[in-house]
Amino acid sequence: MNEYLRIPFGDAVAVVVDWVTTHLGGFFSVIRAIVSFFYEWVEYFLSAPPFWAVVVVIAALAFVAKGWKFGLGTAAGLLFIGTLGQWENAMSTLALVLVAGAVAIVLSIPLGVLAAKSSLASQIIRPVLDFMQTTPAFVYLIPALLLFRIGVVPGIVATVVFAMAPGVRLTELGIRGVDEEVVEAGHAFGSSPWRILRQIQLPLAKPSIMAGVNQVIMLSLSMVVIAGMVGAGGLGGDIVASLNRIDIALGAEAGISVVVLAIILDRMTAALGADRRARRRPLRSGAGRDDAPAPSPSTQEARTADSEQPVPVGAGA
Repeated sequence: MNEYLRIPFGDAVAVVVDWVTTHLGGFFSVIRAIVSFFYEWVEYFLSAPPFWAVVVVIAALAFVAKGWKFGLGTAAGLLFIGTLGQWENAMSTLALVLVAGAVAIVLSIPLGVLAAKSSLASQIIRPVLDFMQTTPAFVYLIPALLLFRIGVVPGIVATVVFAMAPGVRLTELGIRGVDEEVVEAGHAFGSSPWRILRQIQLPLAKPSIMAGVNQVIMLSLSMVVIAGMVGAGGLGGDIVASLNRIDIALGAEAGISVVVLAIILDRMTAALGADRRARRRPLRSGAGRDDAPAPSPSTQEARTADSEQPVPVGAGA
């Protein structure tokens, strides 16, 4: 194509990034320090205790979330990671996922609430989310490297940008799906908008919001390999090293460790989003049981017919 028709879009972006790194370098240094601080502390609490103590704590959380079968499976999966020699890398990866997922959730839920409350905000946020989801992660990883330098921080930033979109969308969807009559009843009783949001809309939208949290965690875990490419280490670093050296054994061990972590996090977040009453065991007595047999259709029709029969004039006189 003719060079005169070429739009220097890339040059313009490079100029903007250069200006940002020159004039806002101190601001991004502060962000780097804060993110590094939280990551290092989470990694410390996961790596410093004995191996068995971390396994017991995570298995106990799994037991509380979904029962003894999931707790036992979680313990077995973590022990399997330990026997592969990937425990420290797995804890580094888990710390990265927890920090990036927490930041993405803290940003996505308020944005989802704002989009649900304001149509204008929704029209502005939606194309931005589309851009974040469709742009390859390597594209916005380049400015992240320039702003935050090589290490775990650009990996966390790229993970946040990549993972927060479903949290915003599902939060907005859940709040918009709340029955308007319930919200109007809250207004009728004189509740403030904040109280309606906190006590009506958010609880009723919890399944959708927790589905968004689940997707945020899963997308965060899917970014560990890209984070490993920029020096984040962990299981992603081993996968990148196995690709460079064509080391099938190392790649298989790091890859199956990522799969085990993904299964544990997926089941745990899904269980936390489920209704507690759905996880309760049915009562042994017949009274008040949810699984008690319903009356047969013929019985229901007979009762309905009896109630609809006209009362004769003078009956009972």
